[in-house]
Amino acid sequence: MRLALVFLLVLPLLPMGTPSASAASPFDEYFTAKTMRVDYFHTGKVGQEIVSLDEVVSDGPWAGSRTRLVDETNLGAYLFSVVDPQTQRVMYSRGFSNIYGEWETTPEARTTYRTFHESLRFPWPKNTVQVVLKKRQPDATFREVWSTLIDPNSRFVNPADRAPAGKVTSLIDNGPPADKVDLLLIAEGYRAEEMPKFRADSAKLVAKLFATEPFKSRMKDFNVRLIEVPSAESGVHQPRTKQPRRTAVGAVYNVFDSERYVLTLDNKSFRDAASAAPYEFVEILCNEEQYGGGGIFNDQATTSVDTAFAEYVFVHEFGHHFAALADEYYTSDVAYETGIVDRPEPWEPNITALKDPATLKWRDLVDAGTPLPTPWDKEPFEKHSYAAQKERAAIRASGAPESTMNELFQKQLVWDTKHLSTMQHSGKVGAFEGAGYEAKGLYRPEADCIMFTRDEVGFCRVCKRAIERIIDMYARP
Repeated sequence: MRLALVFLLVLPLLPMGTPSASAASPFDEYFTAKTMRVDYFHTGKVGQEIVSLDEVVSDGPWAGSRTRLVDETNLGAYLFSVVDPQTQRVMYSRGFSNIYGEWETTPEARTTYRTFHESLRFPWPKNTVQVVLKKRQPDATFREVWSTLIDPNSRFVNPADRAPAGKVTSLIDNGPPADKVDLLLIAEGYRAEEMPKFRADSAKLVAKLFATEPFKSRMKDFNVRLIEVPSAESGVHQPRTKQPRRTAVGAVYNVFDSERYVLTLDNKSFRDAASAAPYEFVEILCNEEQYGGGGIFNDQATTSVDTAFAEYVFVHEFGHHFAALADEYYTSDVAYETGIVDRPEPWEPNITALKDPATLKWRDLVDAGTPLPTPWDKEPFEKHSYAAQKERAAIRASGAPESTMNELFQKQLVWDTKHLSTMQHSGKVGAFEGAGYEAKGLYRPEADCIMFTRDEVGFCRVCKRAIERIIDMYARP
């Protein structure tokens, strides 16, 4: 018997509805306590998209919720569902984003085909299921791009667990994985003898996360584990500075030719390493001094641990990965193509196109009398920020030590903090123009937020609410 019927589809495709919460059934009826991982290849360029199955394997014990099986958040550029083919009931679903979706917004995607390896993880089904992958369209609906049938008892499905790639230890243990948010930190670019440093780096960064609201108030809802995966040498691959390395899970700077953007493109090595521990969310700690990091919703987050701003990067990137928070800054160079004229309302919870102020998605948090859009001292901020970007580029081009870059960031932080905290509407929720890499047409909830600058202001109220919603999804019955 063949494992699956795989449909290779080319957009545009016919729309499909989004599953409702009522489609979910009790966990024990459909699933066992193992995790199934469906690995696939995501290939294409703008206007063409092909998904093809790689393999189906066990990914360790199931750590996720056994009650919140169907995703009602409407977050993510993609959505996958696990469906009972007999009844068409949606047994499990999750929204997510991926590297392919980000790459699709770069200039390269207009002329070049590329392939990215990806994984879907869900409870191990007792019977044959249909896995359906959908992509968000400009009108916010989802369209199917791929579907496959999976028989868990097929000889083409491998139920064996991998031997751990490294030692797993617990940093914070607040209860059974199924009842908590499970965060896994992976060592990347640490030699075996440097694992005490990894443990110390992890403790420092996690302490910062749980000193930041709302994580501080919800710390009891989290478990945090570490996996010590050794690399042959210290550091990770840096193409721009000609420091080539091959590390345990393949993290690399210069993703999409952005010198500070760090991700792993080696999804299989990353997932195989992570399978040794129960997890829903992962942050890869890169044993590097150069400023860098990255975060993709329900995919991965990364942090360079020895930059002076490592704690900020860790929390900021986790905001992307955990709660689908968008970048609120707009003056930094990015690889994405922006400037959309007829922009749809973003699905991210903390930015808006403000089509209608009366229906602003965080309208309930706006005080009476606060104007929408909300005025702020935008021009002097942009002038100062663009000047800092030029200085930053010059520092990087000169090959100056990272301490010089840290000094620039520190000066910028002092200026930003004073400027953004002393305006008429500072500290208020409104709609401040400039967000999501766009100077015009997109708005953020408050003048300042950790998703906007490196200031010590923490998350704004809209971001805090978005984070708590995800905590409740994994840590509440």
